[in-house]
Amino acid sequence: MTLPRELLQRLPKTDLHCHLDGSLRIETLIELARRHAVELPTFDREALRELVVAGDQVGSLDDYLRAFDITLGVLQEPAALERCAYELAEDAWRENVRYLEVRYSPLLHARRGLGLDHAIEAVLRGLAAAERDFGIRTGVILCAIRALAPSSSMALAELGIAFKRRGVVGLDLAGSEAGFPGEPHRPAFQQARDHNLNCTVHAGEASGPGSVHQALHQLGAHRIGHGTRVIDDPELLAYVIDHRIPLEVCPSSNIQTGAAASWASHPVAAFVEAGARVTLNTDSRLISDTTVTDELARCHRHYGWPLETLKRIVLDGFHSAFLPFHDKAALIAEVTRDLAAIEAPGAAASAPGHPRPAAAHPDSRRPDA
Repeated sequence: MTLPRELLQRLPKTDLHCHLDGSLRIETLIELARRHAVELPTFDREALRELVVAGDQVGSLDDYLRAFDITLGVLQEPAALERCAYELAEDAWRENVRYLEVRYSPLLHARRGLGLDHAIEAVLRGLAAAERDFGIRTGVILCAIRALAPSSSMALAELGIAFKRRGVVGLDLAGSEAGFPGEPHRPAFQQARDHNLNCTVHAGEASGPGSVHQALHQLGAHRIGHGTRVIDDPELLAYVIDHRIPLEVCPSSNIQTGAAASWASHPVAAFVEAGARVTLNTDSRLISDTTVTDELARCHRHYGWPLETLKRIVLDGFHSAFLPFHDKAALIAEVTRDLAAIEAPGAAASAPGHPRPAAAHPDSRRPDA
C-alpha cells in the first residue's frame, strides 16, 4: 500500500542533521542580499534556485558545497542569522518536526567582523523565538571545519562548552573529507567530551570507512553524520549496530553528492535491515530541496517500507537526540502516544496536529525584513 503524503506529514519527526546556511528560504536569500548590498549571481528567484539547488546530482561533495558560497554571503549580520534560524524552525514545525538540531559554523559568519559569540547568540535568539511561537524544541550544533586550523576547532569547542546550558548541544566536524583527516582536530573533541558536550562528526560521506573509524575511535563521536561508507566494512557496521551509534542519514543529499550512486544502491535500506539506528534528515533544506517528509516519502517509495518501519525510524530520531535524559524520555513518551494514534482506525480525523503559533516573528511577516 502506498501511504498518503498527508499521513507522512502528520508523523512526529526529528531533523538532527540540518545546516542553517543550506536551509534558507529563497525569498529570504534575495531580500537579505538586497538589504545588505550583497551581490548575487542573479536576483531572479527561479534562476537563483537553479544555481543553489543541487538537483538530481552535482557529482561530488565539493560541488555541493559551492552553493554555500552564495548563501553565506547574506549570513554575516546578527539580524540575518536570527531571522534565518527562526524561519528554519518554522519551516520544520510546519511538517511536524518536534525536535530540530540546527548546525552551522560561526567561523564562516565572520567576514564582516561578527564575533563568534555574537553569531551564536543570534541563532539562539531566533530559535528561542520559534520555540515560544510554535512549541518546537531546538538545539544548536557548532561545526568545526576540517580544512581550517585545529586551533579554530578548539575555539569552537570552548564556545560550545560556554553556551552548553544556553542551547548549544554539540560539536561537529564538517567540510570536505578528501585530504582533510579528522585526527588534527582530536584535541578539540577531547576538550568537548571532557566537559560533557555531545559530539557528532561528518564521516563516510566522501571518504571510506576509515573516516568513520577515525570519527568514532579518535574523535569519540557519539553520532555519525551521513556514514554512507560504513556499509563497506562489515566489522565496523557491527560495531555501530552493537553500540547503538546513530547514523544521521541524508539520502537525497547523499545521491546528489555522489556518496551513493542511486536510490537503489544507497545503503540506508541495508542499514535498517541490519538493525542499525538510522535517523532520516534533510542535510540542507534549500540546497537539497527537501524536507523530512520528503525523505520519508522517497524511502517509502524506493524501498517499500511500511508504516511500522517508518515509525521505528522516526522514533529512533528521538532516541538519538542530544537532549537530557529526562527531557528525552518525556518527549519519546509523547511521540509514542501520537504515533499510536496515527496508526489507529480513524486516526486521519483525530491525530494530533500543530498548536497554533502565538505570534509571528516580526522579521517573518515583514516584506522588507
